[in-house]
Amino acid sequence: MPKVQVTENEPLEKALKRLKKKLEREGILKLLKQRKHYEKPSEKRRRKIRTSKSKRKRF
Repeated sequence: MPKVQVTENEPLEKALKRLKKKLEREGILKLLKQRKHYEKPSEKRRRKIRTSKSKRKRF
C-alpha cells in the first residue's frame, strides 16, 4: 500500500498529486479501472490476444 508523508505547511493538493503518481507507477489505478465494470470472458480473451499481438510486433 503506497503511503505519502504530508509535511507541515504542505498543500494538500501537492500531497494528493504525489499519491496519484505513486498509484500510477504501481499500476493500481489501471487495475481499479479494469475492475470497475464486469468484463465477459470472451472480451477478456480478445483483450489478451490483442495485447500479446502488439507485444510481438515490437520485437
